[in-house]
Parts: sequence; C-alpha cells; structure tokens
Amino acid sequence: MKSLLFILFSFLTINTYAQTSKQVKPKFGNDPAHGKYIQNRGFKMYYEVYGKGETLLIIHGNGGSINDFENQIPIFAKHYQVILADNRSHGKSIDNNDSLSYEMMTDDLNALLDSLHKDSCNVIGWSDGGVEGLLLAIKYPKKVKKLAVTGANLIPDPILSTDPWVVQDLINNIDSLAKLPETANTKKKLKLMRLMIREPHISHEALQKITCPTLVIGGDQDVIMPRHTLEIAENIINANLWILPNSGHSTPIYYKDLFNKTVGSFFTTPYVKKVKAAKFN
Repeated sequence: MKSLLFILFSFLTINTYAQTSKQVKPKFGNDPAHGKYIQNRGFKMYYEVYGKGETLLIIHGNGGSINDFENQIPIFAKHYQVILADNRSHGKSIDNNDSLSYEMMTDDLNALLDSLHKDSCNVIGWSDGGVEGLLLAIKYPKKVKKLAVTGANLIPDPILSTDPWVVQDLINNIDSLAKLPETANTKKKLKLMRLMIREPHISHEALQKITCPTLVIGGDQDVIMPRHTLEIAENIINANLWILPNSGHSTPIYYKDLFNKTVGSFFTTPYVKKVKAAKFN
C-alpha cells in the first residue's frame, strides 16, 4: 500500500508482523506446501506457486509480501498457475545487499520466470508491483501477454506532493535511521524508504514501447491521483482505464470481488488492438 501514512506507520512498526505471525501465521506467503527459495541474482528469493494452467504473475508493493494477495490467489488459482514472489528486501526474501531499485526487482522477476521456464505470462501488479509490471512490459515485452496494474506511478512526485508534512516526517526518519548502528533491520527500512522518495522514473517514451493489452486501474481517492493514472493509460497504445469510485489505494482489498471479476474478464476477453485516429484536414 502506498498511502504515505500507512507506509510510514508500517516502517516504524516493521517488526509487528513478525511478532503477530508467531500466533497466527498467514497461509499465503508462508506456505511450505507451495513455497520455495531460489538463489536469484545475488539474493535468496522466496516464491510460491498455486494452481495449474496459463501462467499469471502477481507482484506486491512497497513493504508488502505475497500475503497481500490472499483475496486474489484462491480465485485466480482456479484457472491459472499463479506465481508470486517476495521482492528482494521484502517478506521472506533474504537480501543483504545495499541497493534497491525497481529495475533490480523487475530483473529479479524476469530471472525467476526464466528459472521456471516461463516464456510469457499475464501480470497483475499493485502499487510498486504495478511499477514493476510496467517495467517488465517495457524491458521484456515478450514476457507479458496482458498486464493489469493498480496504483502505479511513473515518478515520485504523485507521492511526494500529496502530504508534504508526512514526506518531511519520512525524510526525518531516514536521517534518524542513517545515524543508527547498521543492522539488517535498519538497512531494510532505509532501502524501502529511499526507494519510495527517489523512484521511479519512467518516461512517456518508455511507456509507448508497451504493446501488450494493459488495464490501468486506480481509485478516485488514491494517493496516486486519477490524472496521473490517466497519464499512464494515455501513453500505452493498447490500454484501458478503470477508475473505481469511492476507492483509495487498496483496490484489490476493498473492491476484491469486483477487482477479481474485472481483471479476470480482461485476461480472458479477446482484445481488439487500437489504431491511431485518422487526421482530417
């Protein structure tokens, strides 16, 4: 989730999940029957696979994990082989490296697909996962059949301009963390915070390289403003735009049934390729 208040709170309480998980462990994201580790591009990546059929890759957001899609996995696993991974420095994936970027995580996902011998797949990306979905379609166009992204952004500005006081608080927390003795926990926090305020940087020209059918989703009250979501859709030739009313950033949760139905229909419906409108003198 990319609501700044939510993210800031999650960073400051990053151990909460670990403490509560001792009592009630989530099935998804911690399922020995479906989960595996793979040594991937310098770190140990955790991933899970559910169902059979055509491949569907689902990508979580900043500070998230596989378990964020507990409302999607059971539905889509009925018709697809669903692959989900904890991005480097997220969830159960073990990453001791210093740097983190969207390009790195996108390359990680591409390498995971290669290791599983997947030449192409449908993709769902939420928040930062939507950014990675866009980059996957830009950098590895043959890998992506159809793409659905919700709450994605092209530049940091739609986030940074929303609540200036929250952003300043986030920057202050980064400064404070940087002064603490380095531990695996503080390093992880810093990487995720810095990623949020420094990236992404996706140009219109890069978006225009995307040729796969794309469903661009956002909430009308999302921290990613509708006009920015529209900007993404306008620069992808085969894109459809879906703005949900009375919705924030968490469309896969609060609109889970409608989200699953609409995205599922998008994947199965034959797509009529758009053509540029003719110009008249």
